[in-house]
Amino acid sequence: MTQAEDIEKVGMMLQELADDISVPRNIRRGAKEAKEVLMNDAESLDVRVASAISILDELVNDPNVPIHGRTAIWNIMSALESLLANK
Repeated sequence: MTQAEDIEKVGMMLQELADDISVPRNIRRGAKEAKEVLMNDAESLDVRVASAISILDELVNDPNVPIHGRTAIWNIMSALESLLANK
């Protein structure tokens, strides 16, 4: 997989979380924000990934996140970290 395909895959994961009505609205909003940051080509990949991870890190610590939402966030964070490792 190319780096662009990996970024697109993570973007799709973020979109799925943003569209999941079983998680609180602030989590969906944060997932949308993280996707927008990740897809912003004006910044370097390092900055985009770090910013998205920072947003998700705040979300995962929210006590209102259901278990499946927390697992999804962890999976997305892992995929983001692997983007940097495969750079």
